Amino acid sequence: MTEKRTRLVVVVVVLGQLLLLGAQVPAADGGQTLLAGAWMRGIAPLAALVDGAADAVSGLAVYWTTRRRLLSENDRLRRENERLRQLAVRNLGVTADLERLAAAVDYGRASGRTVRLADVVYSDRVSWPRTMLVRLGAAGVGHNDPVITDAGLVGRVVGVSGRYARVQLIIDRSASVGVMVERTRRQGVVRGSSGGLALQFIPLQADLVVGDRVVTAGIDGVYPRGIAVGTVTRAEAGNELFYEVELAPAVDFATVDHVYILEPEELPEALRDPAAPTPDAVR
Repeated sequence: MTEKRTRLVVVVVVLGQLLLLGAQVPAADGGQTLLAGAWMRGIAPLAALVDGAADAVSGLAVYWTTRRRLLSENDRLRRENERLRQLAVRNLGVTADLERLAAAVDYGRASGRTVRLADVVYSDRVSWPRTMLVRLGAAGVGHNDPVITDAGLVGRVVGVSGRYARVQLIIDRSASVGVMVERTRRQGVVRGSSGGLALQFIPLQADLVVGDRVVTAGIDGVYPRGIAVGTVTRAEAGNELFYEVELAPAVDFATVDHVYILEPEELPEALRDPAAPTPDAVR
């Protein structure tokens, strides 16, 4: 055996003896042996590191599981919210239609007239004449039948073809309506104008102020009394004996999608004045 190998054997034997002694000699506190204590001190940090890594992996798994569940729940709630929003919009439209219909039916009941619902299929508020084309739920309307919304007066029927009718709007320049100032009962005539509506034949001595509400007077043989026409927005002295008056229409014609057509109220033949002008002649 060479000298190098001899030294190696001696070192191994000495280390073995030391390990045996460490395994047998108790620690100073009388507990575990020196070798066991050294082992524990060496392995404890590694064990703590392994436990920490295991906890981190477990926490990460819980995080991703919770995240996926929350994202899925959020997506479900978003779809449910969109469905409820669409349902609310549809219900709002139905509610609005029912409210408008109820208002028209109440008016028809109070006036003793039949009310017919019609859908607006075309509206021309720019060119002259200013008209509206409506589709009737049922036939039976006639020339000069008044057309209203729950907000006020729209115009009158000027032509019928099958289930369709053409309506002349009151903002048309050739249209005219017998009206009165609701507050004072002063009567006049409303005609269409470039600015909307003009109230004519109100004398300067009459009591008239901005904000006065103007309604149909029921004196023109077409429109019944009490339908809202507009509100006074300007009242100034004219060149003659009358005011120059502008009205804001009671109806916003840009938002009208349904109208109601009133059955006309005919005077008995025996009470008609042969010399009186017909509604067509007045217009």
